[in-house]
Amino acid sequence: MINYKLRHAVDLLYSRGSATSEAYTRLVLECVRANEVDQAKRLQHHMELHFFQPDNTFIQNRLLHMYAKSGKLLDARNLFDKMLKRDVFSWNAMLSAYAKTGSVKDMRATFGQMPFRDPVSYNTMIAGFAGNECSSEALELFVRMQEEGFEPTEYTHVSALHACSQLLDLRRGKQIHGRITVGNLCGNVFIWNALIDIYAKCGDMDRARWLFDRMVNRNVVSWNSIISGYVKNGQPEKCIELFHKMKLWGLKPDQVTISNVLGAYFQSGYVDEASKIFNEIKEKDKICWTTMIVGYAQNGREEDALMLFGAMLLADVRPDSFTISSVVSSCAKLASLYNGQAVHGKTVHMGVDDGLLVSSALVDMYCKCGVTSDAWMVFKTMPTLNVVSWNAMIGGYAQNGQHQEALAIYEKMLQEKLKPDNVTFIGVLSACVHANLIEQGHEYFDSISKQHGMTPTLDHYACMINLLGRSGYMDKAADLIEGMPHEPNCLIWSTLLSVSAIKGDIKQAEMSARHLFELDPLNAGPYIMLSNMYAACGRWKDVASMRSLMKNKNVKKFAAYSWIEIDNKVHKFVSEDRTHPETEKIYEELNRLIRELHKAGFAPNTNLVLHDVGEKEKYESICYHSEKLALAYGLIRKPQGGTPLRIIKNIRVCGDCHVFMKFVSKIIGRPIILRDSNRYHHFIGGKCSCKDNW
Repeated sequence: MINYKLRHAVDLLYSRGSATSEAYTRLVLECVRANEVDQAKRLQHHMELHFFQPDNTFIQNRLLHMYAKSGKLLDARNLFDKMLKRDVFSWNAMLSAYAKTGSVKDMRATFGQMPFRDPVSYNTMIAGFAGNECSSEALELFVRMQEEGFEPTEYTHVSALHACSQLLDLRRGKQIHGRITVGNLCGNVFIWNALIDIYAKCGDMDRARWLFDRMVNRNVVSWNSIISGYVKNGQPEKCIELFHKMKLWGLKPDQVTISNVLGAYFQSGYVDEASKIFNEIKEKDKICWTTMIVGYAQNGREEDALMLFGAMLLADVRPDSFTISSVVSSCAKLASLYNGQAVHGKTVHMGVDDGLLVSSALVDMYCKCGVTSDAWMVFKTMPTLNVVSWNAMIGGYAQNGQHQEALAIYEKMLQEKLKPDNVTFIGVLSACVHANLIEQGHEYFDSISKQHGMTPTLDHYACMINLLGRSGYMDKAADLIEGMPHEPNCLIWSTLLSVSAIKGDIKQAEMSARHLFELDPLNAGPYIMLSNMYAACGRWKDVASMRSLMKNKNVKKFAAYSWIEIDNKVHKFVSEDRTHPETEKIYEELNRLIRELHKAGFAPNTNLVLHDVGEKEKYESICYHSEKLALAYGLIRKPQGGTPLRIIKNIRVCGDCHVFMKFVSKIIGRPIILRDSNRYHHFIGGKCSCKDNW
């Protein structure tokens, strides 16, 4: 709020032909008291022009303190350098200015130059270190302060506790808590809040709650500390319970409270309840918007995340790199190239496209939309690269069937002296799997421990089981599981079951399925996969047995579906779907395609229909799979142009649809990109990037 009366007084002083030093001094003090930084700065400047120096140390210190408090580091430094007399207040004010602006190096140097210090000097330094993520130095100085004969105050203890919280150092936090108790310093609400914060952050929620329940002067920060603790320690229901109690106590939640509560609802899966609270907030800050967007994205509501991002921009709230990376990741999950490109454009316009977080997310998004050329362009223009960036490019190339490019990028990464991590090798080994590179796969797998000093993870073993199994070495895959240092989990047995199904090895499949029935009894995948293998062999009694087992265990079969994005709208289909408004046109187009393909030599492979039904039913079942319906709709809405048609399927594409897509890509002369649960298939001119190895 501008103090117009004070501004008028300043202007009046300027208008006078001559003004005394005393007049300037009085007005400077008025500006300081009113915290009118700009007016005080103008007055100081005019005094110097009239050869008046505010040589009173008291006035200079007041100005210095005001500049420091307002973060005006340059003004504070200029005034400090001109001061002929400096007392401890002057030095402390400069320490505060450096601390507030994050100039830790200057703060450290100034402290070393001080001719005299008092407890405030140490408090300012400890708070400055803790507030600028130099927590170890804060605690070292806390000890040194006492060694030099200065008694820590309540505020010193608060800063020290804050440093312990950042380091998750509960042992030292408890020691400081003991000092506070012995020194009878527990009357300060800031100390109580700091104690609750450290116990909550270090996972001791019982102690945090014990302290919280005994507080008599709680404020919003107290509630936020305990609520945040419950969220971070995986107890969202207690967070929600406290949120309702807080409102009953008549305390108004702030943006921090709301963000934590929204996070709690999303952890609990109460997405609609989170939406209701969010919609009730009148003034939403960036944190609230981001929490809601991330919550939608993490709960399978990617379309809602994109819509909310649009609303955030309309509300004139500037997103940060974390918000944008979450939105870009939502585009990646949907394989929505249109929205991904639009968000990319926004990031360029806002000047946040070159940050590591956003750039890496963009690389991942373009790869997951099947446009590795655009991913490479983003990757090449990144000013700095970290392991996440390299991993996104390696994994993207591998999943899109460009194994040579993936391995070349990995070798380039090593040349840049960057240490690979576990995710790097998942991408490298995946490239070997998709290209059937057995020897190279073994070499890369062995290098994890021999060259890079890491222990292969279950994900790495799964890749090797996949590689060996697909190459026909099922016994070696089983031996690898036997010799693992880890206990096999669902991923390992699912991988072995999957390759057993591809190779028709029912013995290994049954063994894998038995383990999965024990580890994850409600997962429908193993039952369905084994049932399909029985059906392919005509073992209908075993098929019936599997279905009966699923029914008895109340295992729900998940729906297979595909979707395609047309004009920024997602259209979803299931097999033999007739719910779409343009169903008649879709089936007409699909049947036309099938007739065209028949002429070119394609015939639906009804042997892949794993139901004991007649040939006619088999024919209709396989001809109208969800990905074929999505393709037909894409051709209706986008009949012209050489742009690829992009289709996503939530499970592995069947063999018949794979052959179908190859034929269609040749007949229409147009690329088709199909992303299934295993990988990306680029169908161009009758061929697929996976080389029929998926």
